Amino acid sequence: QVQLVESGGGLVQAGGSLRLSCAASGRTFNYYAMGWFRQAPGTDREFVAAISGTGSTTSYGDSVKGRFTISRDNAKNTVYLQMNSLKPEDTAVYYCATRNSRFVADTLERYDYWGQGTQVTVSS
Repeated sequence: QVQLVESGGGLVQAGGSLRLSCAASGRTFNYYAMGWFRQAPGTDREFVAAISGTGSTTSYGDSVKGRFTISRDNAKNTVYLQMNSLKPEDTAVYYCATRNSRFVADTLERYDYWGQGTQVTVSS
């Protein structure tokens, strides 16, 4: 059974940084693409970033390009989201997800497994 566990969320001031981690278990990690999504209260879940199984391809949502970086350590079965220059509008619950493919995708319907989420709050 695939399990995804996020960590690293918290409260940070605008302009600050956080690094989220997502530890995966239950299947061979280094073949499958991973993604991050976020959801603020009253809004739809939004694509943030994705990385291919090998790590050679990444994709980002327009609102985070140039500020966030996704990476993965296949030896540790972990994917990361480095978030810099945080803004109050980045406040949301951040979810890690994986799909049954090595290719990146930017829509939540293409992801098969989800973590429980971690809260990120950016104060102004």
